[in-house]
Amino acid sequence: MSALTRQGSGDNASSFGLKIEAKFFFVDWRRIYLNKEEPYLLEENLVSKDPFDVFDIWFKNVASKSDISFEEINAVCFSTSSNNRPSSRMVLMKDYGRNGFSFYTNYDSRKGKEIAANPFGCLLFYWPKVDRQIRVEGRIEKLPNELADDYWKKRPVKNRIGSKLSEQSKVIPSRNFLLEKKAKLEKLVEEEGETAVSRPENWFAFKAFGTVFLMDLGGYRLVPDYFEFWQGQSDRIHDRIVFEKSNFNGSNWKIYRLSP
Repeated sequence: MSALTRQGSGDNASSFGLKIEAKFFFVDWRRIYLNKEEPYLLEENLVSKDPFDVFDIWFKNVASKSDISFEEINAVCFSTSSNNRPSSRMVLMKDYGRNGFSFYTNYDSRKGKEIAANPFGCLLFYWPKVDRQIRVEGRIEKLPNELADDYWKKRPVKNRIGSKLSEQSKVIPSRNFLLEKKAKLEKLVEEEGETAVSRPENWFAFKAFGTVFLMDLGGYRLVPDYFEFWQGQSDRIHDRIVFEKSNFNGSNWKIYRLSP
């Protein structure tokens, strides 16, 4: 049980007092790291000096060890920030390549508004099954409407209905409010066919650092200038290798190691 008591009128952390009765202690929790195929992540053993190649190899490696029916290895924590207040959420990467990482979302959502205010973000992939993590930072740009239209047509009709009825991040009176809208759209499909559920105007695609990501209503691409590859080690001397561009529009990557 915890209680948060206000001690002042300011907005900074010092104006709050936090009183906690701890029920669980995590200090003794220990994860056992097993890296038998590639014991250490060493600069001289990198398969490529291009971070996109390394990402591709790592992603395909975890995909080969996962059941994609239950494990969404393309799920990634996507962080944005505006007004010096960061926010994060999980999104599904739907495409990646040398031009970036892409996903779809609602332009009117909180993330859409934060991207409009500050077009930079961070992606964090974490795959505990292989003790690996990849952090990608870069500029975010909108994908062409044609890509959003193409993806929209490929989605199952129930997914399109879910996206059509939701004005993401807006306050609603109840769950029934959405269920009633869902019933109306299902009836529309029954009477006029699947094409009756058209792509919402605020549904776009985005690319983040070259990867396409999908959420309810739009598309962005994140174009990276920074990759950090993390590999857990049983001795806690974890490996962290960074690829960073000194010039965003350049093609050369500086490679260096960080202390864990």
